[in-house]
Amino acid sequence: MGEEDTYTRDGTVNIHKKPANKLKTGNWKACRFILVTECCERLAYYGMSTNLVNYLKIRLNQENATASNNVTNWSGTCYITPLIGAFLADSYLGRYWTIASFCTVYVIGMTLLTLSASVHGLKPECDKNGCHPTTSQTAICFLALYLVALGTGGIKPCVSSFGADQFDDNDEKEKKRKSSFFNWFYLSINIGALIASSVLVWIQMNVGWSWGFGIPAVAMAIAVAFFFFGSRLYRIQRPGGSPLTRIVQVLVASLRKFNVKVPADKSLLYETTDSGSDIQGCRKLEHTEKFRFLDRAAVQTEPINVKGVVNPWRLCTVTQVEEFKSIIRLLPIWATGIVFSTVYSQMSTMFVLQGDTMDQHIGSKFKIPSASLSLFDTLSVIFWAPVYDLVIIRIARKYTGHERGFTQLQRMGIGLVISIFAMIVAGVLEVFRLNYVRRNNYYDLEIIPISIFWQVPQYFLVGCAEVFTFIGQLEFFYDQAPDGMRSLCSALSLTTTALGNYLSTLLVTIVTTVTTRHGKLGWIPDNLNKGHLDYFYWLLAVLSFINFLAYVLIAKWYTYKKVAVTSMAQSKIED
Repeated sequence: MGEEDTYTRDGTVNIHKKPANKLKTGNWKACRFILVTECCERLAYYGMSTNLVNYLKIRLNQENATASNNVTNWSGTCYITPLIGAFLADSYLGRYWTIASFCTVYVIGMTLLTLSASVHGLKPECDKNGCHPTTSQTAICFLALYLVALGTGGIKPCVSSFGADQFDDNDEKEKKRKSSFFNWFYLSINIGALIASSVLVWIQMNVGWSWGFGIPAVAMAIAVAFFFFGSRLYRIQRPGGSPLTRIVQVLVASLRKFNVKVPADKSLLYETTDSGSDIQGCRKLEHTEKFRFLDRAAVQTEPINVKGVVNPWRLCTVTQVEEFKSIIRLLPIWATGIVFSTVYSQMSTMFVLQGDTMDQHIGSKFKIPSASLSLFDTLSVIFWAPVYDLVIIRIARKYTGHERGFTQLQRMGIGLVISIFAMIVAGVLEVFRLNYVRRNNYYDLEIIPISIFWQVPQYFLVGCAEVFTFIGQLEFFYDQAPDGMRSLCSALSLTTTALGNYLSTLLVTIVTTVTTRHGKLGWIPDNLNKGHLDYFYWLLAVLSFINFLAYVLIAKWYTYKKVAVTSMAQSKIED
């Protein structure tokens, strides 16, 4: 094996900052540690978040709408903070050290949350009339939650990209394995979620919140340990400098040349003569025709000095311009993920509250917590992920001719359609439930004698939609992101979940305000038997349909990123 085949050609290094040896680093031998880390971290996160709405209702004595909004606001923050972690990873720390640093904050938050639910004086006092939290106890609980939100901000945008970094894009065999990694990665997420939504939720509702939050805290500690155990096997992509600075440089350079004409021959645009780009750890990108006004940044209007030093605020490379174009092209696709995430967020809010009103018994003695039904979403993912890889792709390939059955954009679009049906099914169940209440005058009955397992289809459909949209989104944003902005683009994709949660909060607030005028109870009162939760589900179904129509138009307009044929020179890798 020659030196060229011994080391990776994508600029990655090992933990000692030496060129990454293909035989000793990366691939599945490194990914197994990343997958276990992600599984334990997700177990910790979902073990805390899946049933959080009930903790806020029971222990912090909050009303339905307030508890629901607090959960979606916190969940939204968990998907906004990744922008911070991603910026630090791409610009200064790299993905490895960003994950390692933010894990510390995460563990502190989980520990404090456990203490706030178990230590006398920190946990609310409860009696037969309910719980009576003080202002300071509520504040400590939310401090812990938002420390977790900050900690997860350094993990979420980096772990999937860090796992994908273990496969060399310049090696065809390794490149094919990368697509499988994303499926296994999402599967590991859902294995953690499965344990959380079944075992941990049952423990929280039947054993106690101290154990219910303590176990996730231990799981997070295990996640940190496994991550560090694999250090010697990792391939590390070194940070290439601030991507935001490069974007601003393109804007400034193009505005300075507002009156400059872009040459018809694109080979006249400025680019480095090296086989690799001048951005550390990045491959060159080919020129694309969209957003031509930005090409002015790469038009050379004055001679380069004798030292060959270029001022990037006046002249940018084609690759730097194409980086910015790639981000602009991603934004409309990103925006269409917000409504889908709003639908997804209902599993931890309205689906749980709807389930609270239904019969949760299995047999005569065992009672399943309503939040535990999210395990059927997880089982759906675990079922559909291999079915997609082993069956659907093969069938679709015969009709589409595409190697992966569907393009990434087609895959995400199918998920958006399935999410519409998920909301319709949830609405139909609520109509049936309310009709049953009216027929039997059960308005003041806390638990309606309808099995909670009628909710399974809506959870199962959401899980199916995830396999198409969320996994497709993971692969799409990693693949279409410029090499030096992969953490940032992963964070960008995660912000759809944040904005989806915020949109859910906004919709609940608007609906509550509008429908409670003139003394009316509104669509989502504390007693859902007297409300119209079905109307809220119909609203989400309509918004999802409109969103899908917009997505189709955007997908037809989208142009995939083009990487230059030349690979990164090995000389770019420094000792």
